[in-house]
Amino acid sequence: MSAGGYGGRATLSGTAITALQAALAAEYAAIYGYGVAGAHLSGQPQQRALSAWNAHRARRDQLIEMIAASGGQPVTAAAAYQLPFPVTSARAAVTLATTLEDGVTRAFLALVAASDRAIRTFGALAMQGSAVRAAEWRDTTVAFPGLPHGATAWQPSPAADRGTLR
Repeated sequence: MSAGGYGGRATLSGTAITALQAALAAEYAAIYGYGVAGAHLSGQPQQRALSAWNAHRARRDQLIEMIAASGGQPVTAAAAYQLPFPVTSARAAVTLATTLEDGVTRAFLALVAASDRAIRTFGALAMQGSAVRAAEWRDTTVAFPGLPHGATAWQPSPAADRGTLR
């Protein structure tokens, strides 16, 4: 099997291919961003950035292979990317690295909902890698990586006010 355990079936739904394309776009952005971040780091943090850059390059290659094997045309990288904020220091570079990993985690979250079991597994494992890197950069983890802040807050239904569960 190729692409990290994915066999490359041509029967993927359009939704799955769209999610793979979004994950590929996130990987391209991460590769670009780590190039910027790494230029502002030195020592161990720079080595960690280089390791992350290589991990994203490998995941990019897997995604390209998966999309092509499924009959899709992989999206291409942009010539440049707009960074979410100026990166002019090591501190900003670490914040950028965390932001990049959070973005990749969000992109792979969409794959976890795919109907194809191999795609779900691939997405979950990819999320795990980016969530771990984000936690290493921020020196802590977050609940439910990939979900926007507050997305998991419990929202009572009108029925809950009446003591009824739905």
